[in-house]
Amino acid sequence: MEDADLVEMRGSELRRVTLHGPEDFEGMRKAGRLAAATLDHVTPFVKPGVTTAELDRICHEFTLEHGAIPAPLNYAPPGHTPFPKATCTSVNHVVCHGIPGDKKLRDGDILNIDVTVILDGWHGDTSRMFIAGKAGVQARKLVDTTYDAMMLGIQQVKPGYTTGDIGHAIQVFAEGQRFSVVEVFCGHGI
Repeated sequence: MEDADLVEMRGSELRRVTLHGPEDFEGMRKAGRLAAATLDHVTPFVKPGVTTAELDRICHEFTLEHGAIPAPLNYAPPGHTPFPKATCTSVNHVVCHGIPGDKKLRDGDILNIDVTVILDGWHGDTSRMFIAGKAGVQARKLVDTTYDAMMLGIQQVKPGYTTGDIGHAIQVFAEGQRFSVVEVFCGHGI
């Protein structure tokens, strides 16, 4: 075991946890910046009439042009079917991990594009909400509320706080705006 490693117990399983140094953080930052740049690049293409497959193609090409690969493409845990696209595109009532396809976006559709790139071995993972065309009142409120909830969650990231503190801040705010939080999906870390 290296000096920069810790050991933790997860149930009955002993796991090694690597502590990363400054050079590792720079690699993480580069991957994160590329994921964000991918979303910036696709933004002007999100409009009524475009398919999520076309948006996926645009993101995929941008990722490859910048020396990275899309992590979702052909990803599959053991025993599962590989994910067939480079991004996840979730339209309207689809909570997450929607598969890009040939259905065209309509005016007022809400779309989340989830991008994960692998650059020099590091993952950059982010997503952004979009509205195709003109938003209805409820759609605009949902998008604004989710953004504000995310920012409140980010404010909870500080020494001594837990991921539960982040989730609590988000849930209390969302419910105060008369929205709910999906509790059957959870995040993943590195």
